[in-house]
Amino acid sequence: MARLRGGRDYPRSLGEFQAWFGTDADCLDYLEWVRWPQGFVCPKCGVGRGWRLGDGRIMCAACGRRTSVTAGTIFDRTRTPLTVWFTACWLFATAKDGISALSLQRSLEIGSYQIAWAMLGRLRSVLVRPGRDRLAGRVEVDETYIGGEEPGLRGGRAPGKKVLTGIAVEVTGPKGIGRCRMALLADGSSASLHPFVTGHVEPGATVITDAWMGYHGLAGLGYVHQRRSQRAARARGDDPGELLPAVHRVASLAKRWLLSTHQGSVEEAHLQSYLDEFVFRFNRRRSRSRGLGRGRSRRPRQRHAGIRPAWSGRQPSAHGEPLTWTAPVMSIILSSAERPAEVKHAGRPAQPTKVSTAG
Repeated sequence: MARLRGGRDYPRSLGEFQAWFGTDADCLDYLEWVRWPQGFVCPKCGVGRGWRLGDGRIMCAACGRRTSVTAGTIFDRTRTPLTVWFTACWLFATAKDGISALSLQRSLEIGSYQIAWAMLGRLRSVLVRPGRDRLAGRVEVDETYIGGEEPGLRGGRAPGKKVLTGIAVEVTGPKGIGRCRMALLADGSSASLHPFVTGHVEPGATVITDAWMGYHGLAGLGYVHQRRSQRAARARGDDPGELLPAVHRVASLAKRWLLSTHQGSVEEAHLQSYLDEFVFRFNRRRSRSRGLGRGRSRRPRQRHAGIRPAWSGRQPSAHGEPLTWTAPVMSIILSSAERPAEVKHAGRPAQPTKVSTAG
C-alpha cells in the first residue's frame, strides 16, 4: 500500500488547509471521500447503491435507510458549521502544547465557552484508537498522584482527593523513551494494577516496576517482571528516583502540561480524556508533518488538477463504517463507532442524485 501523500491526501500547511476547506460543502465532500472512498455503502445492509435526498442524506436503494455522512462521527447532530469544526481539529492537533477551551473560543470567535469546551471534549473522545497496539519490549510501570497539594497526603498510596494514575512507558535505549499509556486507577492494589498492565502491555514484555506488593504476580501473567526496590537503593546510597527514570519523566511532563495549558483546572470526571490527549501528543512528538503523523496507508488512484486534493483512492472499510486515521489532524475527523443518527445539512444538492451504482 502506498503511503498517504501531503498535498493530495491531507493538507500540509495552514494555507493549504484553508484552501481545501473554505465551505461546509468542501468539508462534507472530504468526509464522504474518507468514509466511502469507492462510493456509498449502506451501513445497515452493505449495498453500494443509493440516492441523495434534498436534505443531503443518502437513502439506500435496497433497505431504504437514510444516512448522513456525519452520522456516527464527532460532527453528529451539531449546529456548529463544519468549517469551524475542521479548523478546531487543525488547531487542536497542530498546537504543540494543545489548546484550552478559552483559547479556542477566542481564536474561532465561538459564541460561548461551553460550546468550545464541548467541542474539545468530542475531539478528545476519538483520540484512542480501538485495538491499538500494546506497549512491547522493556516497559517501565509506576503510579503517580495527579492533583493539587492536599494537607496530610505527602505521597505514597494513601487515599485522598488526589487521583491515582497508572503510567506505562516503553524504554528504547539507555535514555530513549518510546510510547506511553496512562489510565486512572481505583487504588494501588493488584486488582487495579494487574488489569492496567495487561490492558496496555503486550505479553512477553519485560515489565520494570518498584517493589510495591500490588505488582506481585505479573510473572504469572506472561511478563518478565523486574522489581527495583527503593529501600535497597537507599541502602546502597543511590537515588530512588532514578530507578524508573522514563516513567517519572513522563509523569512530570504530564503534570506540567496540565498546569500550563489548562491551568490545572481539570476535574476528576474528565481527567482521563485529558490524559488521553497528552498520550496522543506525546506518542506523536516526532511527527514531521502538521497534517499527518502516521496514518493508515491507502492506495491512491488519481489526482485532480489545481489546489484541490483528489477525493478518491482509499480502500473502503467494512460496510462503510467511518475510518479512524491515526494522524494528528485526520485521526480526529472521524469517530470509530457508528451511531444511528440522521442529520440534515444545508448546502447539498436539492434534487435527488444517484450516488453510486456498484458496491
